[in-house]
Amino acid sequence: MSCPSSSKHEHIACPRCQRPFECRVGSINLCQCQSITLTEAQQHYIRSLYEGCLCADCLCALRTDYNNQTHQEKVNQSVHGH
Repeated sequence: MSCPSSSKHEHIACPRCQRPFECRVGSINLCQCQSITLTEAQQHYIRSLYEGCLCADCLCALRTDYNNQTHQEKVNQSVHGH
């Protein structure tokens, strides 16, 4: 998940938890979001809920939410035969 392109470093509030963090769009390889690996489906899920950058903790939490939701859907399909 990448941060929006603008200036170098921004101090912003995470749109999910409201905690401040430093977005390092000017040094994207050093940005906290680069430590989080997300599949394309996970990225799409997160983008459907939030705009802009999120803190690493929220990215991890949303990745877990997506995985749990997807797992539950597969379980329901198996149980109900759909």
